[in-house]
Amino acid sequence: MSHKMSKESRVIVECPFHGATLSFESGWVAKQAHGAVIARHGDTMVLATACYAKKDGEQDFFPLTVDYQEKAYSAGKIPGGYIKREGRLAEHEILICRLIDRPIRPLFPDGYCDEVQVLVTVLSADGVHNTDTLAICAASAALHVSEIPFGGPIAGVRVGRVNGKLMINPCAEDLEAADINMVVAGSKDAIVMVEGGAKFVPEAEVLDALYYGHEEIKKVCALQEELRAKVGKAKIAFQSPTADTAFVSKVEGIVGGKLGEALRIAGKHERRDTIAAIETEAAAALEAEYPESKKLVHNHFEGWISQLMRQRILDEAVRIDGRKLDQVRPIEIEMGIIPRAHGSALFTRGETQAIVTTTIGTSDDAQRIDGLHFQYEKEFMLHYNFPPYSTGEVKGIRGTGRREIGHGALAERALYQAIPKKNFPYVVRIVSDITESNGSSSMASVCGGCLSLMDAGIPIKEHVAGVAMGLIKDGERVAILTDILGDEDHFGDMDFKVCGSDKGITALQMDIKCSGLSKDTMDKALQQARGGRIHILEKMKEAMPAHREQLSALAPSIQSFKINPDKIRDVIGPGGKMIRSIVESTGVKIDIEDSGIVNVASSDAKAAQKAIEIIKGLTEEAEIGKVYKGIVKRIVDFGCFVEILPNVEGLVHISQLDHSRVQNVSDIVLEGDEINVRVLDIDRQGRIRLSRKDAMD
Repeated sequence: MSHKMSKESRVIVECPFHGATLSFESGWVAKQAHGAVIARHGDTMVLATACYAKKDGEQDFFPLTVDYQEKAYSAGKIPGGYIKREGRLAEHEILICRLIDRPIRPLFPDGYCDEVQVLVTVLSADGVHNTDTLAICAASAALHVSEIPFGGPIAGVRVGRVNGKLMINPCAEDLEAADINMVVAGSKDAIVMVEGGAKFVPEAEVLDALYYGHEEIKKVCALQEELRAKVGKAKIAFQSPTADTAFVSKVEGIVGGKLGEALRIAGKHERRDTIAAIETEAAAALEAEYPESKKLVHNHFEGWISQLMRQRILDEAVRIDGRKLDQVRPIEIEMGIIPRAHGSALFTRGETQAIVTTTIGTSDDAQRIDGLHFQYEKEFMLHYNFPPYSTGEVKGIRGTGRREIGHGALAERALYQAIPKKNFPYVVRIVSDITESNGSSSMASVCGGCLSLMDAGIPIKEHVAGVAMGLIKDGERVAILTDILGDEDHFGDMDFKVCGSDKGITALQMDIKCSGLSKDTMDKALQQARGGRIHILEKMKEAMPAHREQLSALAPSIQSFKINPDKIRDVIGPGGKMIRSIVESTGVKIDIEDSGIVNVASSDAKAAQKAIEIIKGLTEEAEIGKVYKGIVKRIVDFGCFVEILPNVEGLVHISQLDHSRVQNVSDIVLEGDEINVRVLDIDRQGRIRLSRKDAMD
């Protein structure tokens, strides 16, 4: 296509949006993609493309792939390291991939199985306007203008609250002071996804922030509709497959009431084994008539199980495992189960269990993050692991998955607000290893993580717990479930995780599969979540009423003191020679801040004290009136220069060498002699006058 044709096909729609122009444009770049849109807000630009590949019944699942990548050139940078090009996705990029994936995935029609790939690339980042929420909007727009069947559009905004004022897409500086920081995604009709945190903010205030964000989402959705009206392609006609009623009747005739009875079995594996046996029996009975009976029966069972489970909950207010709608599973807590860990807890809730440990480190252990605009060190980390044995499965171990990264980030956000920020020079790492799973393992990580922090002796502000909420909606009938099981998550309409203390919320994550929830229903879900959270907090307080008074004896103890910033070079020495020698001789870790704060870390108190004495000796400053034992460094006609501290010399005038008159300095002292001297004066230039005569007295 010629440049002229390219310009003619270019369509831009725009509107003012919170301090800058928000625009979507198509027909300019990536024209061979099935859908391509450049979204721009201020000088931040992202390119989103959507493509599909026809599968013609080759698979019975929906293979959607979403990738988000930040290009270093977008911020005028060259990638660090030896390989000067972008590599595999960083953790924060993976988290943004999930932010895009979660709100768009439920909007494809049931039964649609063509492969769809959405790629979002950051082209320009101005450091003011968010790339993550813009990426959500761009991905939706690319799908919306394409022929791919997609029930959008949706949009995403970040909601912050600074000094009581709600803001849309606040800059990084504002977010530093914000007590609410959430990404909200939704359609023009409803909120469909939430991801964010708060600083112990009450539920009602969080709810107001969510719906404040939704009002702005409607404006962005309208802009995407305008773009589609101008450049949108005709959507592929897709009809969700309907069941063969004759086949369904035969299956249900063979099974009878067995499936309903199986769904009343409380144990996860016993229930699933029983259902599998019933499914196998039905498939075998129909194999002669239907060669693909195994696949057909399995597909029908998925929907049938969902229907029976949901019906029982709505009709009887009883769940799969027999619990009431707002009932939390039995909780067991054991503290300090890992002898050499600094802190540990085993948290079990029903059939979900996590071993969670806390490790305390020094500044050397901080994770260094190379962002688009700045580098920083991460001093609090939570890593979540989900091994296949936790669900009794056999799978290959191929590195950390996106789900594990997402669950770890949620639990980390929930606990971060409780970590002391001032006068706490430690780096903290929590590891949650899920040893059993039947729903809400990320919330078990929050609870176990809080307890392990307390077991390590870290003075956290509050007990923090988390609970996962579910929803079953059928027309006007709605049932909200507390502490959901894996099957309730799979077959339900909502997964809403809420974390916090008894004072308020610290983190929340929500995904909705149904068309939307009213504000009243959302409020009820938050209040029911609070009740479940308070119940869990009470169990945690019984097991661990308060953090231990001292840090773990196995953890490094950090002692802090201040030196003159001008003396830092004396501690470091030429090429770092001095500080290396201190570390080698004592075995401690030393961190010196530009302000002159020195942190000495060691699990050996004597070694730490020795290092502190060396550093103080190197940085000590002369005091008027104090007597020092010094070494004569140079002799001159009018006196001698004496080193009283490392790299600190003063002059002993010939008249101050002795009580009697001295003719020659060398009659009293020689170079290398060790003598006592008193500091008489220090002038404005830092020159020191000493007296041997006064020290003799």
